[in-house]
Amino acid sequence: MFITETQIRVRYAETDQMGVVYHSNYFPYFESARAESIRQLGFTYADMEKMGVIMPVIDVHCRYLRPAKYDDLLTVKTMLKELPLHHKIEFHHEVYNEQDELLAVGKITLYFMEAKGMKRTTMPAELLEKLQSYFA
Repeated sequence: MFITETQIRVRYAETDQMGVVYHSNYFPYFESARAESIRQLGFTYADMEKMGVIMPVIDVHCRYLRPAKYDDLLTVKTMLKELPLHHKIEFHHEVYNEQDELLAVGKITLYFMEAKGMKRTTMPAELLEKLQSYFA
């Protein structure tokens, strides 16, 4: 399993009138954490686009357990539970506050697609090579 952690500070603009993080703001948190997890492997989304591969989101889920509030320092744990061998990749996310309370869980599914032609493809070989050691 591949696991990374990314910290995000809740900004005032991300909260509602009650000072609670508005539900849709978890999805940008997940996106930031996904980008950072790929970066920890030595890649960026821009690198993959240069290789001719894009990764559109095709499905999102989030379950909210406890509220995050303004100025909380959140830890977003990002996990790949399975090595993606086909055209899709599933990122699992858990959001924790500073008291290590689980606030939300999410799952985001993306497809690997050729930038030209928009046809499904597999993960770039360079990224697959980096990930394989986590699933040995």
